[in-house]
Amino acid sequence: MGEEPSQNKDVGKAVLQELTNSSKKNSGKQRRSVGQTLLIPVLAVFSGLVFGGILIILTDANVYTAFGKSFGQGLLAALNSVGTAYGALLRSAFGSPARMISALQAGNALEIRRAFNPFLESLVVSTPYIFAGLAVAVGFRAGLFNIGVEGQLFIGGTAAAFVGYALKGLPAVIHLPLALLAGAIGGGLWGFIPGWLKAKTGAHEVINTIMLNWIAFRLTDWLLGGPMRDPTSGGMPISPKIEATAWLPKFFQTPIRFHLGFFIALAIAWLMWFLLFKTTWGFNLRTVGANPHAAKYGGMNVVTSTIVAMSLSGALAGLAGANQVLGVAHSMAMGLSSGYGYDSIALALLGNSSPFGVVLAALLFGFLRNGATQMMVVTQIPIDIISIIQAFIIVFIAAPALIRSIYHIKEAKAEEKVFIHGWGGK
Repeated sequence: MGEEPSQNKDVGKAVLQELTNSSKKNSGKQRRSVGQTLLIPVLAVFSGLVFGGILIILTDANVYTAFGKSFGQGLLAALNSVGTAYGALLRSAFGSPARMISALQAGNALEIRRAFNPFLESLVVSTPYIFAGLAVAVGFRAGLFNIGVEGQLFIGGTAAAFVGYALKGLPAVIHLPLALLAGAIGGGLWGFIPGWLKAKTGAHEVINTIMLNWIAFRLTDWLLGGPMRDPTSGGMPISPKIEATAWLPKFFQTPIRFHLGFFIALAIAWLMWFLLFKTTWGFNLRTVGANPHAAKYGGMNVVTSTIVAMSLSGALAGLAGANQVLGVAHSMAMGLSSGYGYDSIALALLGNSSPFGVVLAALLFGFLRNGATQMMVVTQIPIDIISIIQAFIIVFIAAPALIRSIYHIKEAKAEEKVFIHGWGGK
């Protein structure tokens, strides 16, 4: 009998030790899972840059001339071609470190702004990507494929522009939020339509959003050529300039365009993360996206979740358009977007439909897009090369098994997946 307490202590220690070991094992597995989740996109980006470099070499006539002389000269020319191209890309996207240091040492405010302008301009280009990528990611989480972000962006931009120039005499603290809200409502209504059709009639959201894109383009074209056309534009399809009270505040003087919209985008990304992963509503939405039949069996309202998800997705896309109107263009025109809505699909895939991942992917695309301009000027390499590099990255992201095969990476036992039910309709 005297040995029982000692035996109980031994048993207790064994149980605690087992629980501790189990916890450590689970923690280790989680770290490995997160590591693999990040590793695939990183290797996809690296592979895209490698294949882009090969394409740069193949399209450079100087490389062929150098190979005609000797293999060594050809190899040096190939490396020089890629180095020059990517060097110009990095300098245009991030700025020249030497120039930044020199400007800071001199203490010249104008030179400091000019030195840091490439980096800040890349953030400006990244901002609409963040909004648009979040729009697609929210749809993905709900099991919906929103291809209508481009059209929703145009409607949001048009609504924001109208409020921006039609309302006069308002203080900025009221006018700017109203213009942003108008952009979100415009895009949200354009997303509500396919969401309602999907939930109530089973209509295919992919087809509906594609068709609504064209309706949005033609509607915007008609508005800018008629009711919303600037009378001083000489017949050009462009809206009047918005009031200064509706401008997104800039942090520096012209020509630096960096504005408050970037931080609004980051705040919205955090809000989406909180809603999706820290609220009951977000859990319900993700459950509906993962398995709508199980969600319905569990008492969740699939119809409401579908409509709300598409409306929210459209509102985020509308904010992308409002950001461009209120922070960059200060008027609405048909050239508002350079394909942000279509690129956003790739952003959501690259970011694994996670708000944090979308922000990183948006920064990558923004820096690539901004850096491509200077690369084209310096090296005469077409800007389309960047689009091809982005396409390579998308291919590798869409086929992670290919990345694992190339780099001999074992697949994780448990991996979070986002299921899209748009193509199947069930």
